[in-house]
Amino acid sequence: MTQTIAPRVRTLVLLFLAVTGALLAGAAPASAHAALTGSDPGRGAVVATAPSQVSLTFSEPVAVGDDAVRVLDPKGTRVDKGDPANPSGTTYTVRLLSGLPDGTYTVAYQVVSADSHPVAGAFTFSIGAPSETSVSVSAQGSDDGPVGWLYAFGRYVSYAGFAVLAGGAAFVLACWPRGSGVRAVQRLVVSGWVALTAATLGLLLLRGSYTTSGRLGDVFDLSLLGDVLQTKTGAALVSRLLLLAAAALFIAVLFGSHDKRDDEEKRDVTFGLAIGGTVVASGLAASWAMSEHASQGLQPGIAMPVDVVHLLAVAAWFGGLTALLVALFRAPAETPVGRDAVRRFSRLAFGSVIVLVVTGIYQSWRQLGSWSAFTDTRYGQLLLVKLGLVALLVGVAFFSRRWTARLAQAPAAAVSTPGAEAADSGSAQEAARPEKAAVSAEKALSTEKALSTDAGSAEKAASADAGSAEKAGTGTAGPERSGVRTSGAPQAGVTAGRTGTAADTGEAKAGAGGADGAGSARAAQLARQRAAVENARQKRLRDADPHRTGLRRSVLAEAGIAVVLLAVTTVLTQTEPGRTEQEAQAAGASSSASTSTGQGTGAVTLNMPFDTGGANGKGVVTIDLDPAGVGNNTTHLYVEGPGGRPLDVPEVAIAFTLSAQDIGPLPVVPDRVSPGHWSASGVQLPMAGDWKVEVTVRTSDIDQVTVSKNTQIG
Repeated sequence: MTQTIAPRVRTLVLLFLAVTGALLAGAAPASAHAALTGSDPGRGAVVATAPSQVSLTFSEPVAVGDDAVRVLDPKGTRVDKGDPANPSGTTYTVRLLSGLPDGTYTVAYQVVSADSHPVAGAFTFSIGAPSETSVSVSAQGSDDGPVGWLYAFGRYVSYAGFAVLAGGAAFVLACWPRGSGVRAVQRLVVSGWVALTAATLGLLLLRGSYTTSGRLGDVFDLSLLGDVLQTKTGAALVSRLLLLAAAALFIAVLFGSHDKRDDEEKRDVTFGLAIGGTVVASGLAASWAMSEHASQGLQPGIAMPVDVVHLLAVAAWFGGLTALLVALFRAPAETPVGRDAVRRFSRLAFGSVIVLVVTGIYQSWRQLGSWSAFTDTRYGQLLLVKLGLVALLVGVAFFSRRWTARLAQAPAAAVSTPGAEAADSGSAQEAARPEKAAVSAEKALSTEKALSTDAGSAEKAASADAGSAEKAGTGTAGPERSGVRTSGAPQAGVTAGRTGTAADTGEAKAGAGGADGAGSARAAQLARQRAAVENARQKRLRDADPHRTGLRRSVLAEAGIAVVLLAVTTVLTQTEPGRTEQEAQAAGASSSASTSTGQGTGAVTLNMPFDTGGANGKGVVTIDLDPAGVGNNTTHLYVEGPGGRPLDVPEVAIAFTLSAQDIGPLPVVPDRVSPGHWSASGVQLPMAGDWKVEVTVRTSDIDQVTVSKNTQIG
């Protein structure tokens, strides 16, 4: 009774955790794509005088090139000068030509976020009054064309190759040690290594074009490749190639000398392979975690180790599942995958799913941040699709565990030694398929009889030759044996007769020896055919086992779902996360409402998204500082929630700090003017320089946050 209830309890716990993970979100590596959260001039803004520069503020640090930011006049002529600069934080500026006429200007940008993904976009602002413009800036980024598709495919292949390589090796070491000698399993793991290596080389070549022009012709541009090698992503790809060299040595030992050692030595080698394989697999997983998603955003110090554990659990489940599928369908008859190996993998897969759910919950909290992001953002919608596939996969895995339990409860005779299995297989096969069994037996018997007849004929022929020779010799020596003696010539005849008899006997023996050699070769051939028939009989017996057949089908269904799930995960990792998308939407709404609220009319305007973590704790705070010079200044502060609506919070505070001169922080407590609007006059800034402006927003008694941004004063 206990043995029956325990698997059900574990299954219920697994389903509960999967549903909890679905509610709080999924299992993809956390993304942290950059998004434009503010600009000066703002999107669609109309300014009275021509600005001296354009500034862009992103949600995270980005990499900018020479042409990362372009400003075009109504005729399409570039009016920016110099390379983009990064005066502070996540704000990037580009200077403009002086004396710009009135009209509508277009700002186009293409940067690379800190998590390695290209980000492109465009917006307009007007000087004096809006006008017609001939500029048509495509919203398509470098990751949307053929190079982007190839890069996404390379990422998919690299994930799949890592899962097959690490998971297949783990399956052999932890679940089925005899599998190290199975050719099909060896091919699977080696193919995973080849796929990951080829994909890494392809990504390294595509990276330069992927983050710049997006043209296929630039894939083999050595100058772009040199630039890539100097980036964090390029270093990670090179490190992955070095680790793959160590993985090749690991595979050679696992499938080479490891299987040929005695039991005691094999245990020591297995322990060493387990430690070394874990280190190499962790390093390969870290090449993703330290260069892409988990390295940016909230709590990167925690997120990167969590991401490594997450990827290892994915490999153990998906890769082990693939190895089990190959073993069930392709393992030879003399080394079938046993019930103990299936049970070990069942426990390994269960533990992997638990790890995936726990790490997925944490990663999803980092990237969604709110329940509304599930339905209001593309990231959340893809995540819901993925969670549906995870739930389906867990459901199919439940049936696989049931087949595993039935396989384990099968009588011992059904999985005994090859001899007993062969004996049982004959009766079972004849009972199940009498006609086919009779035909197979008749064919085998006919082959055996034919070979036996050939061998017997050869032996009989040799015996006949020897008998004839012996009789001839006996006839020649007959007179001597009968006691009749002759003299002279007759005695010489006897001697000659004996000589002839010896010669004939030697030829007969030589003929008999040749016949014996031919008979031995045919006997060896017969033995091989008998072994082949026996192996085929054993395989038919295993195929006829309904428990093993059911397990095969359920594992095949799991593998099919896993392939689709991995594809969705690849798309998900290329999608802007819900938290960032909602912040960008809030910033855009704030910019569009600036005309009616009076925001953005100061000499310096700073937009800073915030999230206190509590209810109604997300929004954008905007500071207008006028004239933004040394001495007396006036400050207006606006707080808006999602959708651009004014957000009336209990408390706001401002502080100014000039770190280069050790001045500050200088606190400022603004007065409330209207809901979501505060102001302070007489703000004294004693010196020119790069000042840090800090704003503390409190949305409840316990929820508050401080955000900051630098600006030039004087």
